Amino acid sequence: MEVVIVKDAKAGGELIADGIADLLRRKPDALLGVATGSTPIPIYDALTARVRAGSVDASRARIAQLDEYVGLPAGHPESYRSTVLRQVVEPLGLTEDHFMGPDGSAEDVQAACEAYDKALAEAGGVDLQILGIGTDGHIGFNEPCSSLASRTRIKTLTEQTRVDNARFFDDDIEQVPHHVITQGIGTILEARHLVLLATGEGKAEAVAQTVEGPVAALVPASALQLHPHATVVVDEAAASKLKLADYFRHTYAAKPAWQGI
Repeated sequence: MEVVIVKDAKAGGELIADGIADLLRRKPDALLGVATGSTPIPIYDALTARVRAGSVDASRARIAQLDEYVGLPAGHPESYRSTVLRQVVEPLGLTEDHFMGPDGSAEDVQAACEAYDKALAEAGGVDLQILGIGTDGHIGFNEPCSSLASRTRIKTLTEQTRVDNARFFDDDIEQVPHHVITQGIGTILEARHLVLLATGEGKAEAVAQTVEGPVAALVPASALQLHPHATVVVDEAAASKLKLADYFRHTYAAKPAWQGI
């Protein structure tokens, strides 16, 4: 696992966007796994700026959704399908033909989960998966004590996650669904490159447990320690509880340019 400490969220977004741009130059039709929430927005803004400036061509890129609420219609403004289309697909100049995600409004939700897992495999797998992290260490909607071998499935949100997400629903927790579809940890670990961005002091404890703690289902993000190519990008606030912060800074400063992100 590589840990990169940056000045702020904007710097983290720029760094990760550079890595995605390099990937698209090598593999123009790369499948990018995207997360939602406020944390990854600097990544999408920075990547969009590069596309509009002509420094990278994203016209053949494919976008894969990480998770989805159960019960919200596809056109609901806070469905993750709508969010990804609004924040990623449309700004990059892509169409829905370039997008894939689970169907949270399906009558048979379990079948929809299995179909999405199959679709990801048939698409050749995710080349780079962007991840955020919850204050309790969850990735995707894999809440604490999720199986580290789990596949795309239905999950029940913790009360803390519903509280955290209420800001997207007019601060009304009653509007936040109780259930979601999420790529499982086992599914996430199949991506070729995992990139987690965490910003703010509120994520510091979860970051420390993820990077320096034991691999444990209680902290789902700690499963990144098992991946051969995982990058954790954190701002100074989110890095504030890392015991090895100075070592991570030294390692990154001495990193050869040819290694890339």
